[in-house]
Amino acid sequence: MLDQVMDTTTRAERVIQIWQQICGDPQYGSLIDGRVRRGEGEAITILDPASGGQLLHYPDAGAKLAREAAQAADRARQAWYRDMTAAQRGRVMWQAAQQVRDSIEQLAELEALSAGKPIRDTRVEATKVAEMFEYYAGWCDKLYGEVIPVPTSHLNYTQRIPHGVVAQVTPWNAPVFTGGWQIAPALAAGNTVVIKPSELTPLSTVALGCLLQKAGVPTGAVNVLAGFGGTTGAAMFAAPEVQLAVFVGSPETGRVVARTAADRLIPCILELGGKSANVVFEDADLAKAAGGAAAGIYAAAGQSCVASSRLLVQKSVYEDVLERLVEKARSLQMGVPEDPETQVGPLNGAAQQSRVLDYIEKARSAGARVLCGGRPQGPGHYVEPTVIADVGNDWEIAQEEIFGPVVVAMPFEDEAEAVRLTNQTRFGLAGAVWSGRVERAHRVAGQIEAGTVWINGYKTIGVMSPFGGFKESGFGRSSGREALMEYTRSRSIWTETSEDPKMAFGY
Repeated sequence: MLDQVMDTTTRAERVIQIWQQICGDPQYGSLIDGRVRRGEGEAITILDPASGGQLLHYPDAGAKLAREAAQAADRARQAWYRDMTAAQRGRVMWQAAQQVRDSIEQLAELEALSAGKPIRDTRVEATKVAEMFEYYAGWCDKLYGEVIPVPTSHLNYTQRIPHGVVAQVTPWNAPVFTGGWQIAPALAAGNTVVIKPSELTPLSTVALGCLLQKAGVPTGAVNVLAGFGGTTGAAMFAAPEVQLAVFVGSPETGRVVARTAADRLIPCILELGGKSANVVFEDADLAKAAGGAAAGIYAAAGQSCVASSRLLVQKSVYEDVLERLVEKARSLQMGVPEDPETQVGPLNGAAQQSRVLDYIEKARSAGARVLCGGRPQGPGHYVEPTVIADVGNDWEIAQEEIFGPVVVAMPFEDEAEAVRLTNQTRFGLAGAVWSGRVERAHRVAGQIEAGTVWINGYKTIGVMSPFGGFKESGFGRSSGREALMEYTRSRSIWTETSEDPKMAFGY
């Protein structure tokens, strides 16, 4: 089941080949002002999640390159926002989408090999990046202001204007997907970008930056920094050219970014963790609910901020749903990322694997039933799809984001208890309700404290719909029309129209 389709050496060779095809440069590093640049900092190793071996090394970009990237983005504002019309920007965005579509197989394979995600998933994610640029290409010339009917002799109108240079950080679990979903609305609004993917998975984001240049995005309008958060990321957010901070990742690091933004008096957008609940009522289609629960937690090996890591089931059907879910979990195909048949791939690294297995053992020791899952035999950083039953909602495993293929299940009596348990968490990113009664489904969904709620489904995401969290899952939205509001500011302009205007005093 976990037989190697390619060994680590072959994977490394393939990564090099794809990199050179897209970026045309033999060296790994950051994309700054149109060129791939090597940093001068500590060496960073990209590991092969499928075998645990080493794929390649590159140096941390560091503060110097971070500052150069911010300066390049600042210079590029002239070419991207001031010299181009909105319609021209839209045409470039459309060309960017075409470049991504033409390179979907390469991006998907690069992501699978370096991030460890099944290629069947990375193809979908690369396609969604293309969709994001297509969607925002159409928005470029539709950012209208308003005329305000003020009670004076003035013509008062507003404009939506970009912040300027936007600094973004994206996580290791879906680098090309989150990278594209942050860059596209920022560019469409007229901003220029400095983005730092996780130091563990930078390759696909740098490759995306290279594709955007081929599409005609001006040199320096998109810069990609490969490096550590504490060095490169901190210097990026501290750059005086940066006027908006965007972070996708853990709440702990999100707090650091928010404090940095507050110190600089610039706004920030935070998309943070989740501990999302799947709520299954006795009147639901139990087969579909079990299938949705499996897809919601085991896709991407559970390494997703919206993973349905809590399963709340009405008592009368609790054991039935658990039995169905265990059957689904055991039927999933585990394997190496590049195998198109693989449904559950490895975790990103040894530390993450150890963390997930530790959570499982703690739950077992506390008296929970581990119905299936754990560590399989063989190489790589794998954890089998795991189901843990009879967990208390106040247990650590029910409150903390695990980021692995582990679902914890607990029963509830009625709607009131289901809502209480669902909302009894510091997170509020997503949730779902399964019910055959439409009035119940909408009633409960309306009480869930989360930015996205699904009814009789899970994990459907579209570029035109806003996405973001409540509570410690962050604030701001990263898609849909609402993202454009995040990436722009409103400017009010007053024009006196009276022949004999009166001078106003006071405030």
